[in-house]
Amino acid sequence: MNESSMEVEQDMPFGTAVKRDLFSWLQALVFALIILIFCFTFLGRIISVDGSSMFPTLHDRDMLLLQCAGYQPKAGDVVVLNKPFDGITTPIVKRIVATGGQTVRIDYTEGVVYVDEVPLDEPYINERMREPTYESLHYVEVPEGSVFVMGDNRNASSDSRDVDLGVVDERYILGRALWVIFPFDNLGAVRHA
Repeated sequence: MNESSMEVEQDMPFGTAVKRDLFSWLQALVFALIILIFCFTFLGRIISVDGSSMFPTLHDRDMLLLQCAGYQPKAGDVVVLNKPFDGITTPIVKRIVATGGQTVRIDYTEGVVYVDEVPLDEPYINERMREPTYESLHYVEVPEGSVFVMGDNRNASSDSRDVDLGVVDERYILGRALWVIFPFDNLGAVRHA
């Protein structure tokens, strides 16, 4: 600090110095808040899992860190969707089974999902899939720009098999789940196929 600025500091009344310091802190706080809002709006965000449709991969009330910016949907990714259906208005978490241009065939007798007539290897699912009680799809050609999603807990999941949801336009995808950040006993990277 040079001598002239020290004289100004000494001549300044105490209340004025406190106000100037508070104003500086307030500016820094507002700037940090703007950066946080920008990051969580465009780069990533935090979402809570609601329900057991992704068990055992995710649990009810897990808090997820999402990648939003620069994300291109691909099969096997766990994503968060914001497409209301069947009275559900909150974001839902599902796994992408197929992307645009692929076909999905579901054989409930075998409990197997086929993508482009190749059976999926799905070590992450909770149990062998049964036919759901809702009106379900058995064969789908996924249009470009859309995805077919399913929960890992197939027998407790309303997903793209449900005719009310069906294939999902990629614009409804909020992002890809990267990490479980809370509760701490579930802390870790989300398992993608």
